[in-house]
Amino acid sequence: MSPIAPGGPRLVDGRDEPPVRIPNFPYIVLRPAEGRMAARDWKTGEKRRNREQQGGLTMARVALVTGGTRGIGAAISVALHKAGRKVVANYAGNTAAAEAFTAETGIPTIRFDAGDFAACEAAVARIIEEHGAIEILVNNAGITRDGTMARMSRDMWDQVIDTNLGSCFNLCKLTFDGMKSKKFGRVVNIGSINGQAGQYGQVNYAAAKSGIHGFTKALAQEGARFGITVNAIAPGYVDTEMVRAVPEDVLVKIVARIPMGRLGHAEDIARGVAFLTADEGDFITGSTLSINGGQHMY
Repeated sequence: MSPIAPGGPRLVDGRDEPPVRIPNFPYIVLRPAEGRMAARDWKTGEKRRNREQQGGLTMARVALVTGGTRGIGAAISVALHKAGRKVVANYAGNTAAAEAFTAETGIPTIRFDAGDFAACEAAVARIIEEHGAIEILVNNAGITRDGTMARMSRDMWDQVIDTNLGSCFNLCKLTFDGMKSKKFGRVVNIGSINGQAGQYGQVNYAAAKSGIHGFTKALAQEGARFGITVNAIAPGYVDTEMVRAVPEDVLVKIVARIPMGRLGHAEDIARGVAFLTADEGDFITGSTLSINGGQHMY
């Protein structure tokens, strides 16, 4: 491709043949054969997008959100539901909270352990049967088992790695082929500021969340040619039940290190997920979006 100023003749391949321009991109021209193919592909894609956005709404795609009934996950589920997605929210064990969530939002839930591959396999099969192929996956499930290295047991390590990082492998493994066959997919993995900067007493959590960022970059390279984007979001400290359990004097010190001067809200993260999973977000992949009020920049 060769950018040229609009107007004026151009010699193409030694012949006085007019360049081909792409709609909406007047400064980009291609050789005639390439240009005709690109223009055809652009028009085909535009027709598809128009069909999928009847009445200004994006065609309903099935979205699975793990840990999707409480805290950040609940906000993500609601945001995707409002965006016209057919959301299924996963939960691990709090049935009362899940039932209350469905009663309030109308979003169906499904219980399974995202860190258990066999449980994920059965759940994905059920979701596909009841709702359709999963085209959007948000890996949000996460737990903490904090302790210094001296106090941390192997079980504490395994639980966090299996749930926080293993769940990303489990569900990407089980949905990726379906996305490839549809030539469309959106994966968002929820990392953490503590996976970027580390945190005292959280070697398990920091390792899992840091692993998510590497996992995201590697898988993005596999999915790109199939129309699948894979991105991560690294939230800072968000006003959730987990953060509210932090002693008040410690929380004051945390907020003091945030340039925005406040904790994040779950909806801040949800808006990022809605952005990255939009049909139009097809040129963003392998990225980590840090939503932390400026607490950690690099």
